[in-house]
Amino acid sequence: MQQLIEECLQGNPYALPRLISLLENKDPQRYEILKRLYPHTGKAFVIGITGTPGAGKSSLVSQLLHRVRRKGLTVGVIVVDPTSPFSGGAILGDRIRMQEHALDNGVYIRSMGTRGSLGGLSQATREAVHVLDAFGKDLVLVETVGVGQSEVDIVKTADTTVVVLTPGGGDSVQAIKAGVMEIADVFVINKADLLGAEQTCTEVNTMLDMKGKSKWRPPVVLTVTIRDEGIDEFWDALVEHRRFLEGTNRLMDIRRARVRLELEEQIKYLVTNQVFKKIKEQISLEEVVEAITQRQQNPYSATRELLNQIEFSFSEG
Repeated sequence: MQQLIEECLQGNPYALPRLISLLENKDPQRYEILKRLYPHTGKAFVIGITGTPGAGKSSLVSQLLHRVRRKGLTVGVIVVDPTSPFSGGAILGDRIRMQEHALDNGVYIRSMGTRGSLGGLSQATREAVHVLDAFGKDLVLVETVGVGQSEVDIVKTADTTVVVLTPGGGDSVQAIKAGVMEIADVFVINKADLLGAEQTCTEVNTMLDMKGKSKWRPPVVLTVTIRDEGIDEFWDALVEHRRFLEGTNRLMDIRRARVRLELEEQIKYLVTNQVFKKIKEQISLEEVVEAITQRQQNPYSATRELLNQIEFSFSEG
């Protein structure tokens, strides 16, 4: 494992899939991996791309990769797919759409399953971003699964969040409901050759105007990926937002907030796992469940009694 970490830091591409797999499978050495890699992170520009299913996110990412590679930048792509109900792995539909980049050594594409996460990302996704960052990728693109109103977790991971909409699909109304309007730094109206594209653009701009003045007004870009239209404007919008973040010190604020969220999530994760582990070791949950079912006990008092009975300490792994 130590050698694997060194190879990752030296830029050996064969180390990437092995390290990410260890993290995704909750390997006992994952904490050591993350500890060793974390000091080498914080350099990559992380772009999150979200939106409803069928909006063309993967096609948009694929076209963006062509632009980025022509500029000499290296890219890591994490595609979060629905988890297979049979194997527990990711359904690799989005990765198949990007297979034209498979032979490009400057592009690494990884599909990951949501594994029950309701926010479109899994914990391992954020950890994989750290691996790609430490590896030395200039950009890390995270394409979320597209789960509608739960699709807000990406702001905990990305420096710039892109929301992809399509004409005539009611996406702009959905954006208001889901709070997606608040998380978007750039709006992309994809499939802009379809009827209603200009109307959708007008609706989004109107909603942005209703929000009032702010230091950054999200641009609305129209793209047609099958014709390779609007991709240059999309990239320019991403670069402009990056400049804005760096020029106003907002980038550091975003990353500080992300560190706080990640710290809180790690605390919750460790506490939850340790508590349940000790409860299973020391107490018969089935007996407690049966007592509650028979109304001899209630879940509220039982919870406190369970926590008072267990003893636990935290360890690495």
